[in-house]
Amino acid sequence: MSVVLYEKRGRIAYITLNRPEHMNAINEEMHLKLWEIWQEFDADDSVDLAIVTGAGDEAFCAGADLKTHATDWVKRSQSALFPREKIKDGLGGLTRGLHRIYKPVIAAVNGWALAGGLETAMACDIRIASDRAQFGSFEPRRGYHHGDGGIVRVVNTCGVGIAMEMNLTAEPIDAQRALQCNMVNKVVPHDQLMEAAEEMAAKILRNDQWAVRSGKETIMGVIGRQLDDQLAYEAYMGYTGASNPPVAELLKNFADKGRVGKNKTEL
Repeated sequence: MSVVLYEKRGRIAYITLNRPEHMNAINEEMHLKLWEIWQEFDADDSVDLAIVTGAGDEAFCAGADLKTHATDWVKRSQSALFPREKIKDGLGGLTRGLHRIYKPVIAAVNGWALAGGLETAMACDIRIASDRAQFGSFEPRRGYHHGDGGIVRVVNTCGVGIAMEMNLTAEPIDAQRALQCNMVNKVVPHDQLMEAAEEMAAKILRNDQWAVRSGKETIMGVIGRQLDDQLAYEAYMGYTGASNPPVAELLKNFADKGRVGKNKTEL
C-alpha cells in the first residue's frame, strides 16, 4: 500500500500520511510521493481544497524518519552546497518548495504532530485538532532545531514567546494550549475530527474560489512587509477582483435583494 493515500471526493482532495506503524514519519519515499501529490493537486481543476491527516489514531506525523533521513543529512551536510540544495524542497514539498499552492489546505491533526510533522501542519492554512493532538519541537533533544518552517511559521502564527518555549524546552503542548496560542483554529472530540474538517471545507467551498485563492496569496504576500507596503499590496490584489468574471453578476444579485433580512449568512 502507498505511503501516502490520495483520494478525491467531489471538490475535496484527501491526503493521508500512511505509515501508522512509524507514527506517519516522512521517509524519502513519502517525501517524493508528497511532492508528486501536491503537484497533481495544484494542477487539477476538479478539486479546490485539500484535507491532510495521518493514518491511525496515534499520530498526524512524527516528522522526518530519522532512520532514513539522519544518515543522509549528516553525510550531505559535509558539502557547503547542501543548504542551497535543501532549500528547494523542504520536507514533503508543502513546507518549502510547493508552499505557494494557493488552493486552501486544511490539516486534520489526529494525534502527535512532532518536528517535521508540526512543520507540515503549520504549512497548512487551517488546522483542526483532535482533543488527543499534541504538538512538539523535539529537535533540540537530538542536537539541532527546525529547518523547514517550524520556527518561522510558529513565530508568524503564535508569536515569539510560544516559539521560544517550544524550541528551547523541547516540550510538547496539548490541543487546548495550541488553541489558546492560535496554533490551531478549532479543537474537537477525536471521533468528530474529519466531520469538523469537512464542515470547514464546506464553508470555504461555498465561496468564489478565485477570491479564496487570491485572499490566500495576499495573506502570504503581506507577511513581513512594512505597513504601507502591506496596504498597497492588499489594495492591488483586492481591486484586481473587479475583473473576476462572476463579480458583476454577484454584486447585482446582492443589490437586487435590497436590505438584508434575518439570514445574515447570505451577506
